[in-house]
Amino acid sequence: MQRAIGIPSTYRPTRPIVRPHPALARTLRRAHQLGIIAVSILLYFLVRGLVDGRETEAVRHADSLIDFERALGIFWEPRLQEWALRIGPLDTVANWIYIWGHWPVIAATLTWLLIAHRDSYSIYRNALLLSGAVGLVVFIAFPMAPPRLVDTLGVVDTITLHSPAYRVLQPPSLVNQYAAMPSLHCGWDLLMGIAIVRHARGRLRMIGYVLPVAMYLATILTANHYVMDGLIGMALVVVALWVVTSIRRSSPLRPALSWSLAPRS
Repeated sequence: MQRAIGIPSTYRPTRPIVRPHPALARTLRRAHQLGIIAVSILLYFLVRGLVDGRETEAVRHADSLIDFERALGIFWEPRLQEWALRIGPLDTVANWIYIWGHWPVIAATLTWLLIAHRDSYSIYRNALLLSGAVGLVVFIAFPMAPPRLVDTLGVVDTITLHSPAYRVLQPPSLVNQYAAMPSLHCGWDLLMGIAIVRHARGRLRMIGYVLPVAMYLATILTANHYVMDGLIGMALVVVALWVVTSIRRSSPLRPALSWSLAPRS
């Protein structure tokens, strides 16, 4: 049998490359990115099992922090909560901020960044993951009871008293109750605030300024965190953001990300 002229004997027909629809590809990429965050959050909650039976140690660490704050003259937690409880609706507002100003805000901000500012999304995601990883190590190695679980302080758990649905959604038996240090409530809200200030436009940028301050006060007024652990949580996130930004800036494959808080086009 004669071979067809012009067709090599090694020729094999290739299968056409099937590419997903662009819209479907974008959806899959976004789902993948959000899935990374979801798995990390699951690990954050599952660390509860590693601190079981260490309540005495956690309270002892809390006492050490309280003594340190007293030495600095910043042990204000009982006084601030007592003041808030006198003003009536202030403790309810603090509860709302603590509950709705954390995970919902994080999810909304990261989704917005992924859709509208995809080039910058990975910076904030990686800073969140890095600070969260450090936080998990500290939670395991140095568990600390929040003010509401230290009987000698005389503070009350305002969320359990006035917003019991939150404890139903996040049962104490499933979450780490001894993760007061560092406060990722404060740290991650600061991270989201920085993202909003840098990338939002107009008056929406004010949310970025108000958010971390409001959360910091709410963590104290609800007796979930101390003065110091909120500051340490914020410092941890700032360092994580600096590390991630520095790595990206030094990479030849990615443009540098400025630390400026000016809005970006």
